[in-house]
Amino acid sequence: MPPAEITLPQRLRDLPRTELADEIETLVVGKLKDVLLMDDSEELPVDISYFDLGLTSLRLTEIRQSLEQLLDLSINVNVLFNEPTVSHLVDHLVDALSAPPTR
Repeated sequence: MPPAEITLPQRLRDLPRTELADEIETLVVGKLKDVLLMDDSEELPVDISYFDLGLTSLRLTEIRQSLEQLLDLSINVNVLFNEPTVSHLVDHLVDALSAPPTR
């Protein structure tokens, strides 16, 4: 029987914390740029509120759902509103992915 393919969440969990943070930031920034119709060459500030960047609550909810599916992780909606910057979201996701999986 061939070995099972490694999923993105499994691959990410095996990374050292700094590499994990870089990977997560790349994913989150990519999602936000898509929603904000930004070009890849444009810089997305990671320490500015999502709302100051022009995102709405509805768009944030869509991004949260997309990240949950991609990372196989539950993201509490309060995380987006209590710490509304890319860097805070990345920190939260890195902590969540670094934690031992619950069975």
